[in-house]
Amino acid sequence: MFEHVNYAVFGLYPYLCLTVFLAGSLIRFDREQYSWKSYSSQLLRGRQLLWGSNLFHVGILVILLGHMGGLLTPIWIWDFLGVSHGAKQLLAMIVGGIAGVACFIGLTLLLHRRLFDARIRKTSKPSDIAVLVILYAQLILGLATIPVSAGHLDGEEMVKLMSWAQAIVTFQPGAADHVANVHPIFRAHLFLGMTIFLIFPFTRLVHVWSAPVWYLGRRGYQIVRTKRSPAERA
Repeated sequence: MFEHVNYAVFGLYPYLCLTVFLAGSLIRFDREQYSWKSYSSQLLRGRQLLWGSNLFHVGILVILLGHMGGLLTPIWIWDFLGVSHGAKQLLAMIVGGIAGVACFIGLTLLLHRRLFDARIRKTSKPSDIAVLVILYAQLILGLATIPVSAGHLDGEEMVKLMSWAQAIVTFQPGAADHVANVHPIFRAHLFLGMTIFLIFPFTRLVHVWSAPVWYLGRRGYQIVRTKRSPAERA
């Protein structure tokens, strides 16, 4: 029974999530670009938004790049560079931990702002709050893996996770077997991470595709214009 569930969750479910992620993003980009945002609340609690947004986005970008590089870089490249599995795991724990704490603080500020300011809550869609809660849960799971990883610094669990991710993206059979015996906290983290890919096209997370490179250099303020009648403009 476990083998069948493991295969379904870590062998088939990833492809469902990636298919919906890619196809859904493309369809929404083509048809609904103007729906890629939530209702604006930049004029409310601006300082909290500034700190929360910057900490969250810087942290999440480091985490995403770290996960992509760490999981998808072939193991032989690390071996060729002379980086041991234990050293790679320790590096991931340190960099990921710092970025995770920054992201956690930022996300806490953003979530608090959405939930506990009545004015902002009225301008928030349920999906906006749901996305923040899901990301919050995923971030907590990710931070919870650090103490577990600290208990075995040989890098063995990380190699299993890397082997699983690389088997998935290269369509190798038996991908689910690589994570069958990893710690439950890693399995939960993987499952929720895949679920985020699944819901991605249906949320405001798609704004990532708008300007992934220029985001950090964008202007941090909103232009507000007064609505005037034709007579007043004259």
